[in-house]
Amino acid sequence: MTDDDEVVTHHRALVEASADGDERAVEAALRPRTLSELVGQERVREQLDLMLSAARARRATPDHVLLSGPPGLGKTTLAMIVAAEMSASLRLTSGPAIQHAGDLAAILSGIGENEVLFVDEIHRMSRPAEELLYMAMEDFRVDVVVGKGPGATAIPLEIPPFTLVGATTRAGLLPGPLRDRFGFTAQLEFYETHELHRIVDRSAALLEVEATPDGAHQIASRSRGTPRIANRLLRRVRDYAEVRADGVVDERVARAALALYEVDEIGLDRLDRAVLRALCHSFAGGPVGLSTLAVAVGEERETVEEVAEPFLVRQGFLARTPRGRVATAAAWRHLGLTAPATSPGLEQLPLD
Repeated sequence: MTDDDEVVTHHRALVEASADGDERAVEAALRPRTLSELVGQERVREQLDLMLSAARARRATPDHVLLSGPPGLGKTTLAMIVAAEMSASLRLTSGPAIQHAGDLAAILSGIGENEVLFVDEIHRMSRPAEELLYMAMEDFRVDVVVGKGPGATAIPLEIPPFTLVGATTRAGLLPGPLRDRFGFTAQLEFYETHELHRIVDRSAALLEVEATPDGAHQIASRSRGTPRIANRLLRRVRDYAEVRADGVVDERVARAALALYEVDEIGLDRLDRAVLRALCHSFAGGPVGLSTLAVAVGEERETVEEVAEPFLVRQGFLARTPRGRVATAAAWRHLGLTAPATSPGLEQLPLD
């Protein structure tokens, strides 16, 4: 199949997914398929390209790859690209789905030569499965235990060379022996606005959406440094443009659509602002415990900690202290408020 044929096939799949209203299929179709199509992550892209090019030249199986970073930055996309660059098939699973050593043995026993195995959230695998994985990664062999108790027998099972691509949002939870078995480790960084602008332009072209530079910039600048969010906002702005405007995503339409979806100028959404308002209005800037803050905004503790807090901390609006969460002076200003001179929160800024 030629490159032009691949583009046509890719575009047809995107059109069909859009017609079916399958948002997951649309999101998958927007993913870049090769390293040359990947926007951003230049350092990781160059390192990965060097490793894969060397493996192709030697006709060898690439080293195992560990990808770490926050959600939405392209870990799954990179796993797909590794398989595509090596002309290998890809098998996908996740750490929570592998709770027993037998689960992993079943996956590995059916793996093909040079196949790429992608394990998302690999830090959530069970300990027995991790220990089985050590031998598979190093020796391409697993021991399948038959029977129980004193009569149990370990049967060695040879598996063909393969490449494991592990993805994690919490690299610190990976045990050292597992982390050390990866030949290549990459930390994905948040994207700059100009990189997200290029991603929005590319996605708009694939979706056949007419987007002006100012309209694309509005989406990119509110995407929290994350391509997944940029593509999601583009689809919502597209809907607004088609229903309430002339179908063109310009600055005016983008601003109106994002205001409707409660995404402000820097990307804060309803939950983010609710957290800041609770801190400033209800608790005088803090410090306040996470559980209390979650109750105040009507969300689960984990939702506040994992969804809202990382971006608020990164923007300098919220600080974690030994006594609880604190709203910074920047948070008061963003809400259009004046921080009290005696605010207890402003005295608790050293992080724990």
